[in-house]
Amino acid sequence: MGADYSFGKARRLLNAKDYSRVFDGAEARASHKQLLLLARTNNEPGHRLGLVIAKKNVRLAVQRNRIKRIAREVFRHLPPSEPPLDVILLARRGLDQLDNAELSTILRQQWQKLIRHASQPSQGMEP
Repeated sequence: MGADYSFGKARRLLNAKDYSRVFDGAEARASHKQLLLLARTNNEPGHRLGLVIAKKNVRLAVQRNRIKRIAREVFRHLPPSEPPLDVILLARRGLDQLDNAELSTILRQQWQKLIRHASQPSQGMEP
């Protein structure tokens, strides 16, 4: 068959330690008016995603769930060729005002930005 589009535990950040590792040592970031992506390279095969969609920024549960669903869908279809990253998506106010197509487009654009930042060699590290 083709690529694996599942979203099992291996594709998610699961605990506080995983989230802290990215928050404390983010190597790349992609900022947009409605969201922020933070990333750090990982030693696992493939990318892993963590979602932080606060009730303070997205009031309705149905909207929070829609945003998560679309983010996972975009993430599932990313090409596996890039270096593996642990990524956290942080929602900002107004994210729930975007329709599904706009949200998908913004997430893909920010992902490309993130990959460009992550692939640039940082000080003292090999690319």
